[in-house]
Amino acid sequence: MLVSKNKGTSLYRTSERSSLVRFLALYITLVILLLTLLGILHYKSEEKLMFSEQRTLLSKYANEQYKAIKKAHNEYPQNLTYPRNHKFRSAIHDLSSEEIFSLMKHKPIHFGRDIYRIGDSLHFLKPLDENYYLGAKYLFIEVDEDMSWKDNAISDIIIYGFLTLFVLAIFGLFFVRILLRPMRNSITLLDDFIKDTTHELNTPISAILANVEMMDKSTLGAKNEKKLGRINIAAKTVSHLYQDLTFLTLSHNRESKDEWIDLKGLIKDRVEYFAILAGSKKITFDLDLKESALFIDGIKIARVIDNLISNAIKYNRRNGKISITLRKDYVCVKDTGIGIEAEKVNEIFERYTRFNTSEGGFGIGLNIVRGIIDEYQLQINVESVLGKGTRIKIDFLKGTLDG
Repeated sequence: MLVSKNKGTSLYRTSERSSLVRFLALYITLVILLLTLLGILHYKSEEKLMFSEQRTLLSKYANEQYKAIKKAHNEYPQNLTYPRNHKFRSAIHDLSSEEIFSLMKHKPIHFGRDIYRIGDSLHFLKPLDENYYLGAKYLFIEVDEDMSWKDNAISDIIIYGFLTLFVLAIFGLFFVRILLRPMRNSITLLDDFIKDTTHELNTPISAILANVEMMDKSTLGAKNEKKLGRINIAAKTVSHLYQDLTFLTLSHNRESKDEWIDLKGLIKDRVEYFAILAGSKKITFDLDLKESALFIDGIKIARVIDNLISNAIKYNRRNGKISITLRKDYVCVKDTGIGIEAEKVNEIFERYTRFNTSEGGFGIGLNIVRGIIDEYQLQINVESVLGKGTRIKIDFLKGTLDG
């Protein structure tokens, strides 16, 4: 398996991507609200235009019907037929608004408005003069509403709305890239510093650790042996940081070599390595390990275990305890440390994130863990209580082997 993920600076770094998503979400929400308001205004404008056009047309129909009513009135009683027109339906009401005769589908509901909508129809009111032809004071004209204006208005809102949203989204993306450029430059500067520092750390760290191991402690006094222990602790702390930095800056150039890894043996080995660091804070280990194997790159799973143990030591209290449980399908590391606020738990995997500035490090360990977990499609779950400790569990969804 070749790791192709570039560890260098890019817009899709978690911090930048998070800022980008938040900005675009707010930006697009505001744009949608603005477009919705403009769409409503456009719809109302088209509706107002429709009423204006229909008022002119229905006024013409009303004049025609008025003439027909006048003619029918003058021909009464020889002509007893109420005038009809295939272009509209009509009704007449007397001075007290009582119906005299009606051909309309809907009864009039307004005697003070010249035009209004009722159901699927439009009503137009024409008050008549005082001649009261056929006893009528009010003439109503009814036509079925032509909904083509509504379809056209909605179509225009959708088409132009999406086009405007697309253009403004592209503008917003371009704008946010400009805003994020200082952040990108800062991360690039930090990455360059890490890469340069990494190259300079290897030789002195290796020399210190080798010489500490080779020293004859029997010739040292208790005082000097204690000082040597401090040197060893400091060297291993820097060595762990060096290994993280090396993995962070160089792993994308290395092909993964997956194989069956004995997790029980690996955990025991790494606990022994960190024992002197844990001892400096009088932290004890409680190991409950069953046989388990995982098909994974050895260096990568070592980085996962190392960072979980290192963090459990770093953020633990003095005289604390670290419990490590290993089963066929999961490994769990639990500490009795300072814990994390519930709302900040999801932030611990962000690169360069640190919740306790009194402890050393760059804040890259758990970011490395997350990258490896995602690469191998494992699952990681974090539970933490502020002031009581943290529990991190990794489930092996695939690649496990019975011991």
